Amino acid sequence: MFTVVHACLRNGRGGSPTAVLDESPMPDEERRLLPGRAGASHAVLIAEDGALRFFTSEGELPACGHGTVAALALLAHRTGRAEHLLRVGGRTFWGRALVGEDGLFDAAFDPGPISVRDPSSDEISEVSEALGLAPTGTACVATLGRPRLLLPVADRATLAGLAPDLDRLRAASERFGLLGCYVYSVPDAEGRAAARMFAPAIGVPEDIANANSTACLAAHLGLDLRVDMGDSLGSPATVVATTQPSGILVGGAAVIDP
Repeated sequence: MFTVVHACLRNGRGGSPTAVLDESPMPDEERRLLPGRAGASHAVLIAEDGALRFFTSEGELPACGHGTVAALALLAHRTGRAEHLLRVGGRTFWGRALVGEDGLFDAAFDPGPISVRDPSSDEISEVSEALGLAPTGTACVATLGRPRLLLPVADRATLAGLAPDLDRLRAASERFGLLGCYVYSVPDAEGRAAARMFAPAIGVPEDIANANSTACLAAHLGLDLRVDMGDSLGSPATVVATTQPSGILVGGAAVIDP
């Protein structure tokens, strides 16, 4: 019924398992069950015209970056073509997935326009308290499909030590209409960073890889980034985002389960 694609691997390992299947008549309640059946956090459905729909156990999402990477890899595998025209949320765009000698697909796409604003003091305070962090004024709220809080920490050790109160974080996210919180270490001189994405409000306590939030961070900082994720979940992942004159290009490596 579905194919599992591991998206945004690091050095050929780990990645975020994603259920990918062709769109077919079924109720949304059935679509919400797909991630759990696949042992994944997300499922992506591909229509014949290239339209993508994304689901978690909580319902449909307007966009999903690692789900788009997974869909591009499967489409390239099926057709032998690298480039594919996709539609997400009424937006039409090209994505590509190149297969290498190692059998991995290198997928990338333009996630679309990103807007950034300063968070309110209440947003910073409530989310930071749920994460167990001292509030910081350097956060931002970035919107790509849905808004999410981007919150920096000093280093990878601080990031690794986070143990958020997920009930409080869910309540804060729902109160402020946030997808969740993307906590990241300050990038080094080469644009390498680490991040953890907590999104209990959409049924994902922590995401192995979150490409759209990484694209948001690249837009916010104006930097090319390689962001490591998933270590706390035992599935190392890396998301790559590059700044282009026309916007951000985001993606990563992917492999299809045999």
